[in-house]
Amino acid sequence: MALVASPKSEFHVPPPDTFEDPPAVVVPDAGDPWPRPYYLENGLRKVRPYHFTYNTYCKARWRDREILDIFASEFRDRPLEYYKSAIESGYITINGKPIPSTSSLIRNGDVITHTIHRHETPVSATPIGVVHEDDDLLVINKPAGVPVHPAGRYNFNSITEILRAERHYTFNPLPCHRLDRLTSGIMFIGKTKEAAERMSEQIRSRTVRKEYVTRVVGEFPEGEVVCDQPILQISPKLGLNRVRANGKEARTVFKRLAYYPPKGEDNGVAGDIAENQKTKGMAWKNLRGYSIVRCMPLTGRTHQLRVHLQFLGHPIANDPIYCNQRVFGPSLGRGEDVSDNDDDIITRLGRMGKDEIAEAVAYHDEMVDNYEKRRAEKMSGEVCESCQTPLYTDPGVHEMGIYLHAKRYACTDGKWDYETPLPDWALPPLGMDGPTEATKESDPLAVDLKKLGLEDDESPIQTSSKTAEVHSSPAAVSTAT
Repeated sequence: MALVASPKSEFHVPPPDTFEDPPAVVVPDAGDPWPRPYYLENGLRKVRPYHFTYNTYCKARWRDREILDIFASEFRDRPLEYYKSAIESGYITINGKPIPSTSSLIRNGDVITHTIHRHETPVSATPIGVVHEDDDLLVINKPAGVPVHPAGRYNFNSITEILRAERHYTFNPLPCHRLDRLTSGIMFIGKTKEAAERMSEQIRSRTVRKEYVTRVVGEFPEGEVVCDQPILQISPKLGLNRVRANGKEARTVFKRLAYYPPKGEDNGVAGDIAENQKTKGMAWKNLRGYSIVRCMPLTGRTHQLRVHLQFLGHPIANDPIYCNQRVFGPSLGRGEDVSDNDDDIITRLGRMGKDEIAEAVAYHDEMVDNYEKRRAEKMSGEVCESCQTPLYTDPGVHEMGIYLHAKRYACTDGKWDYETPLPDWALPPLGMDGPTEATKESDPLAVDLKKLGLEDDESPIQTSSKTAEVHSSPAAVSTAT
């Protein structure tokens, strides 16, 4: 079949899309300051305010909307008056050009540039500990309260940026997995892309056994306690997860290291101390004492340890979400696996995080009333001389983290085993005796998983009716002593 040339006018080939490079920064020092502007004060790592420029392409929902309206509805970390002033003074531009009016419309393809005077949230000044280091890998002891990556209110105050500042500008730390900002403990940092990928794959393939240590409310049972309740994400926005039958498979082995009864108990035997006049001013959870518990997650669901401990009736003692009576009521969600009150819980949790507690990270139980009384102190009453931004007071100790620590990571084939000491909050309280280091008897990594029916993912959990009685929970929780 012969090819016949078509007249040129029959086909129209549109020219390729062209995009201009993002505009240059507006303020001369809005680049990448080096050395990083850190300073230490009152146990906190702080960052001196610095100029930082964002370049953002117009999103579909922004098309044909006024520039001030976009900032007022989408970027609410500063007051409307600030954005109005920033537009008029040239700190906010469109396609690198001054904006003639706060009512100027944003069109498809526009680049919005915003140069801000950035004020980062302080984090703990606790140094990043080095557990092990070789040519490929850095194993660190991450402090609580420090995020792994730059995000949101945190940029230089992140693990990767702190490590870069400590070593060299060219050092490129590559986290092989993640820990929540509020969690401390073992983390693997790759020095090369290849090393990071190898360790990440090893962790994903479940050839690494992990141990966490935590401090929970009440007297946790002795022996191996297994929880295999499935976990479902209830609210992605609030980061809320609960035990649900239609959730993802989740399994955890727990072993108690120590129990410390509340002051006022007689010979360590629980009594009706709520009637004791000496304890009327104590927080409700202090009436139950607390336990130090070692945990071995066999799966890796979001908030797995926090959710399983709440379900067992022993939530992490300072957990801002799952140990919150104002959200979950007096039972704290113990044994709950149905969705009857999900909407109410989400509403209460959302209100706690916004209206009542503002910027607080930890808004749990008895701390709420005290926080309400000094809530105005979150705003210092001062403003930045450079950008007129209202300044906040420093975060409190309760905002730095929760009682959850990644204590140990071990390779199942025995090639390596990295461990950290017990954190301070897991040591015996003043005037009480207790373990100051992990014991062989309480080691969850030494548990015989085959005996518990957990040697592989397909093995069913062996259930004990005794445990069901202890925890008032569904029969999927078991103990072995």
